[in-house]
Amino acid sequence: MPTNRLANRGLSIGFVSERTGLPTSAIRYYEDEGLVTPDRNVSGHRRYARADIRRLSFVMISQGLGFSIAEIRAALATLPDHRTPNKGDWNRISKKFGCILDERIEQMQSLRARLDGCIGCGCLSLQSCALYNPRDRAAKRGKGPRYLMGDPVELD
Repeated sequence: MPTNRLANRGLSIGFVSERTGLPTSAIRYYEDEGLVTPDRNVSGHRRYARADIRRLSFVMISQGLGFSIAEIRAALATLPDHRTPNKGDWNRISKKFGCILDERIEQMQSLRARLDGCIGCGCLSLQSCALYNPRDRAAKRGKGPRYLMGDPVELD
């Protein structure tokens, strides 16, 4: 017989689905990924804490911002297991994610500013390529569009 109070009184997966807008299959997937950890009642039915609604909402928002499941899992792992996360807990995660988003925004703005030029090399302009990337020397720095990834253009 379960000893955890959630096992008998927690929220059903259907209720959590209704509150979050997530299909039950997605909630089970997030459980498999370790993002929520419901208890089970004697019949084996999942029982969620109210805090799991916030966690799942955070997952949805974070994925919409481009964060991976691994990044989200790492952030959620910093939240306390023994109590409902408070505003300070969420602020700590928000600050970290905010810094990452700021870096991504800066990278995207830089990319947008250089889209009409050389992408080093992929190549949008064979005429420019001869100037900025003769004999594909950017390839020596690694895979991908090296100049857009931040490598400096070295002119001879």
